[in-house]
Amino acid sequence: MLKYRTRGFSLIELVIVIAIIAVIAAIALPAYGRYGFRARRADGHELLLRLSAAQERFYTNRNRYAADIGDLGFSQDTSESGFYVASIETANGDQTYTLTATPQGVQAADACGDLTLTSTGRRDRSGEDSNGNCW
Repeated sequence: MLKYRTRGFSLIELVIVIAIIAVIAAIALPAYGRYGFRARRADGHELLLRLSAAQERFYTNRNRYAADIGDLGFSQDTSESGFYVASIETANGDQTYTLTATPQGVQAADACGDLTLTSTGRRDRSGEDSNGNCW
């Protein structure tokens, strides 16, 4: 009597492995997407902090805050990587300001929404905070 050894994988074993990989991918991909939003959010933080520092330099020389990004010496209002566009809103006779970074492109779907920074240092967001700490 001859005994044959089977080699390789059976179809059931292969289907089980593929199912396990699919479950792991279903868990990992959304987490990876949220990580991408958080990583790109640093681009908006950096933009707002640069503008805030420029506002303070402007205030030191003119005793008022700038109402236009061009007055601060910036040639464009977009962040370095292009994920955010900034705007300035002044109040109280240009004695206070609110900087806003609005997400663009792939970052527009970020749950944090617009990032804001005020002259008093208050940091805020317009969206829900379900995607990690926005600041």
